[in-house]
Amino acid sequence: MTRILADLPDEDIRWLDQLAAEQGKSRAAVLREAVAAYRPQAPNDWIEKGFGAWKDRDDLGDAVEWQRRERASWTRPWDPDYEEVRAEFPDLFDAEDDREHEIHKAWAAKHGRKLGGGWVGVEKLGSSLADKPVTSDEKRSKK
Repeated sequence: MTRILADLPDEDIRWLDQLAAEQGKSRAAVLREAVAAYRPQAPNDWIEKGFGAWKDRDDLGDAVEWQRRERASWTRPWDPDYEEVRAEFPDLFDAEDDREHEIHKAWAAKHGRKLGGGWVGVEKLGSSLADKPVTSDEKRSKK
């Protein structure tokens, strides 16, 4: 084992000594454990540990279909593909989702927007606002 010399702030030394005392270990032992925990294992060790973790699961059925269904469950009533996803996976949605979808659709139509079109930004406010320089007073008032 090689001995090293390291400079640490006094505050860190006090914390390290307190931790060592709480654990009933020497300062050096705590440092060795910290370095060992910080040091990465084999580069792809975590991949190898996880590879095949679900291989024996028989509750998923077809893995691709399971994944498509999981992704479909994240679809929200304001998403542009709501109707297509709902048609394919009707059991993932209920009447409340449909009601909310109709509300969003009506709002978008009223404002000349498409579902999933995002926030109406500066481009809708007009070029005069977009080109106007912001003064220091305006910057302060925004904070």
